Amino acid sequence: MSNAPNDSATSSADHEPKGPLSTLSPSTIVILLSAMMFLQFFAWGSWFATLSAAMDTHLLGAFIGGAYEAAPIAAIFAPLFLGLVADRFFASEKVMGALMLLGGVIMLFIPGLAESASTFAAESAAEMRADGSFEAQAFLEMQASENASGKLLVWMILAHLLCYMPTLGLGNTIAFTHIPSQDQFPKIRVWGTIGWIAAGLTLGVLGWSASYNIFWLGAASSLTLGVLCFFLPNTPPPLRGQAMNVRSLLMVDAFKLLGNWNFFVFAVCSTLICIPLAYYYGMTATYLNQTGFVEPGATMTIGQMSEIFFMLLIPFFFRRLGVKNMILIGMACWVARYLLFAFGATDQTTWMLLLAVALHGLCYDFFFVTGFMYTDAKASKEIRGQAQGLLVFLTQGVGMFFGYRIMAGGDLFGFIPLDLTFGKYGAQVTAAPQYVEALSAARGKPEPVSFLESFTQMFSRHLPESLDPSILAETMAQWRDFWLSPAIMAAAIFVLFAVAFWDRTKTSATPESDA
Repeated sequence: MSNAPNDSATSSADHEPKGPLSTLSPSTIVILLSAMMFLQFFAWGSWFATLSAAMDTHLLGAFIGGAYEAAPIAAIFAPLFLGLVADRFFASEKVMGALMLLGGVIMLFIPGLAESASTFAAESAAEMRADGSFEAQAFLEMQASENASGKLLVWMILAHLLCYMPTLGLGNTIAFTHIPSQDQFPKIRVWGTIGWIAAGLTLGVLGWSASYNIFWLGAASSLTLGVLCFFLPNTPPPLRGQAMNVRSLLMVDAFKLLGNWNFFVFAVCSTLICIPLAYYYGMTATYLNQTGFVEPGATMTIGQMSEIFFMLLIPFFFRRLGVKNMILIGMACWVARYLLFAFGATDQTTWMLLLAVALHGLCYDFFFVTGFMYTDAKASKEIRGQAQGLLVFLTQGVGMFFGYRIMAGGDLFGFIPLDLTFGKYGAQVTAAPQYVEALSAARGKPEPVSFLESFTQMFSRHLPESLDPSILAETMAQWRDFWLSPAIMAAAIFVLFAVAFWDRTKTSATPESDA
């Protein structure tokens, strides 16, 4: 499971080393790899999961799409970096350490930029109200064109993610190099999920879900992981001394896998399903905050908690259900999740919103983890890294890029509209700016809560009685229509995959086998 577009992600067994790569004991290696995964996803989850809520609360809704769009852009360029640098010149753990340190330093500059952008937005809103010209769409358009700090904020987030995204492939490379079989990977990767949960709970305990303190937490955890990386087991560059292989760098051999009909269907559906996925990552925190969850960062960890349970059971389910059934179950859960969000919006039905978040475990594990294992089984040893890189490029890169752009009602190249809607379904929540201001005013200054009370906020939802019921009803009706769009998309992709995919490939317990 790697971002790299070459064979650096294959296990040590694939390269048949003559001696051990590390003098560390196996138990120490497992502990270090688990800590790496924990911090890697803590560093990401500490700010990315609730970024939209923080920006929305501070009147920076015009930049939410661009901020989230930075992630797939970084994912697209990450394989090229790994192919040019990490696989040929430096040990994987040292490259990962350097990138995390640099990314942490960049993150230190983001809170100040965010505050400056928010100050401009607040002053602009006040001026527009004073002259009677305040209107949601006009305000968003003005911010997008005139808020220089907001624009620079998006560029700095992109700079940080350009450092972070290659580490996903590097971390997987390090892990697969030092474990005896791919069946052992979920036991280590699950610590990444635990790290994401810990980040969300930390935000909830500290009351930071919609605060720019999320960036300070992200910077601190990135720097900590950067230091830890230099103590990870030695993972030398597998292609050191070899001439640059353009075929490997551009994933030419992996693209040949698309000549297999079933893998082609799998790749296309994997790319397409990431379009509705972007709606979840980009808007759930904002949505939960507007429906009355005070700490959406903590609430969203319910999804990662379910992810732990199902990830540990992946090998069991995979052998009994097979690739197709597992992926179909994952897709079906995506449809159900968005329908719950949509129909839970009108009356802010708590159980429906919480169940939608809890389904994330099935949505992610049964689709993505299964997909990475299926890709590993389909590719030969020589191109496994390329194949994993291709899948990440298509999903986290191309699919998510278009997903975030469509989610925000954007365009391509400035003139190709990507505001995909199905009638009124999928239209933007234009009432959000006025609603957020009204909600913030009605809530007032939050009262301090105890440590234990902070945990209950992940399940509790409350909207102030003084909140204008008309703007609440209008906003929630728009959210209902908004969420029905990704539900329709996920349902269409479910049908396409069910009809067109008929592969019986199974994964192996050892990395040497080729399916």
